[in-house]
Amino acid sequence: MIIIPQGTVDVTVNESGQVFAKLDNEIAPRQVGQLNLANFANEAGLDPLGGNLYRETLASGVPVVGVPGDPGYGKIHQHYLESSNVDPVKEITELISAQRSYEMNSKVIQAADDMASTVSKGLR
Repeated sequence: MIIIPQGTVDVTVNESGQVFAKLDNEIAPRQVGQLNLANFANEAGLDPLGGNLYRETLASGVPVVGVPGDPGYGKIHQHYLESSNVDPVKEITELISAQRSYEMNSKVIQAADDMASTVSKGLR
């Protein structure tokens, strides 16, 4: 748990996860904590809780905790916004392709239904 002291005017986090607080009456910031990152053997086994929160499960395995910047762990970037990992043009193209496939399959089913109807009417 990281506790920010009263009178703090600025909080910074460096790439290795160290948290610094600059107090109003001090010149240099002081370190108040360290952020850690956790990796899992099977990330797909984590239980999604919503709001980008996950819970460890038996399927995910135990967390392997490390310091940001160590090999196999990411870095922390303060004041950055994570961008999307989806290419919207590619996704729209695939959506249009899927929609056309659905329409064609629907027409095939309709044609088969019409043929079955014609056959059943002709046998009477």
